[in-house]
Amino acid sequence: MRESGYDYVIIGGGSAGCVLAARLTENPAVRVLLLEAGGRDRHPYIHMPVGFSKMTSGPFTWGLKTAPQRHAHNREIPYAQARVIGGGSSINAEVYTRGHPSDYDRWANEEGAAGWSFREVQPYFLRSEGNTILSGEWHGTDGPLGVSNLPDPQRTSRAFVQACQEYGMPYNPDFNGRTQQGAGIYQTTIRNNRRCSAAVGYLRPARGRANLTVETGCLVRRIVFEGVRAVGVEYAKDGRAVLARVDSEVLVTAGAIGSPKIMMLSGIGPAAHLRQHGIDVVHDLPGVGENLNDHFGVDIVAELKGPTSLDKYNKLHWMLWAGIQYVLFNSGPVTSNVVEGGAFWHSRPDGEVPDLQFHFLAGAGAEEGVPTVPSGSGITLNSYTLRPKSRGTVRLRSADAEALPVIDPNFLAEPDDVKISAEGVRISREIFRQPSLQKYIKRLHVPGEEVRSQADFADYARRYGRTSYHPTGTCKMGVDAMAVVDPQLRVRGLDNIRICDSSTMPSLIGSNTNAATIMIGEKASDLIRGNK
Repeated sequence: MRESGYDYVIIGGGSAGCVLAARLTENPAVRVLLLEAGGRDRHPYIHMPVGFSKMTSGPFTWGLKTAPQRHAHNREIPYAQARVIGGGSSINAEVYTRGHPSDYDRWANEEGAAGWSFREVQPYFLRSEGNTILSGEWHGTDGPLGVSNLPDPQRTSRAFVQACQEYGMPYNPDFNGRTQQGAGIYQTTIRNNRRCSAAVGYLRPARGRANLTVETGCLVRRIVFEGVRAVGVEYAKDGRAVLARVDSEVLVTAGAIGSPKIMMLSGIGPAAHLRQHGIDVVHDLPGVGENLNDHFGVDIVAELKGPTSLDKYNKLHWMLWAGIQYVLFNSGPVTSNVVEGGAFWHSRPDGEVPDLQFHFLAGAGAEEGVPTVPSGSGITLNSYTLRPKSRGTVRLRSADAEALPVIDPNFLAEPDDVKISAEGVRISREIFRQPSLQKYIKRLHVPGEEVRSQADFADYARRYGRTSYHPTGTCKMGVDAMAVVDPQLRVRGLDNIRICDSSTMPSLIGSNTNAATIMIGEKASDLIRGNK
């Protein structure tokens, strides 16, 4: 077995891993190894904003499916998780939202995550953000993560925002400002009309540093311990076994699915489950793989009267024209992230903060599992419950690192989740019925007109809902018996190992999760360096 030595080994080259690699190597005396199971981000689709529509399945994902969802007609639901440098930030829809301040205050005040209130994490959001338009106390302008407004939203996206206003929502130009509720066009992680992933914004400027080694195509087999001290990482590269020795800390950033899997393969997790697979127990930590929390998105799709959405660029001659426009003029439909419009709203009038989020897609069938329309030109509106109560698990399928884990999000297990999801479908249909969108809509494709009652809407959600790619919480932060890491992200009961990604969120925030994952990476870098 080949051996090498480093101060830090980072397991997982996703959003948080790229942040840590960049920040820790700012000190030239620190040697850092970043390990990523996927490949480099060379494919042009990754860097074209519109390329998101090609990314929810295929070679840049793990090809995961859930266990049969007993509250969703026993369906095995495709579960897209990135397998490429940059992680989710390289394949997501580039929507930039940070959640509601109360989400972080809940972490700090109710869930045992001292130091993670909104006031305490806001500086890290600002440090990461390089906003090209907005500034002031709510936005950063000099950070590595490019954030911008879309230069020319599609006409149906603009009509969606107007339809939301006709329904009764206020217009909101900034979901990351003082007020979250309302409808508007999303800010995006796009810079100069190209995707700004964490790999582009953070890792690329650091790649030339002599103290940073980045290895792709590496499958981590286990973290090596001497007693309770993490001393190395064993991984496979090009068919060879490699051991990376660690002088300071192992930093796990493989995400809410990958991080618990790696911990359990290493003998850290629920003891009975580990023994079931013949894994020696290093430390019985029952919370590993528990508390899986994800947004369950439900789509409605409408067929349009004419080619007024991005779907028209599925035709070869329009596709060629769009490509020419992008290459020669850096403009046109390729600059769209598809998921242009959005809204945060309430399932009931007395709600203090929004409990529903909407994503408007200027096309149909852009994501795996979402239907196309007969005419080939459509639009999609997705809604989900922002703070679902349902909790699931990630478990090992076997002790083989190559085997995919068993993922059970346990979608819609809680009655409140069903109720709010059903209301999201009802509101989505009402938005599509407003005058500004009716100008374009020929008919509602799904759900059909037979779906009328709240019970119908709930059954529709169970039948067609899917992941919104926001798994969190499987190595949660806190101080209770099921907490995996403490508020400094150190694994409880072990030395020289931290988990620094979305798996540590005590509960799901009320928005997309990539910006918060990058924030976690930023704060973790200060905790590791002793700056906090």
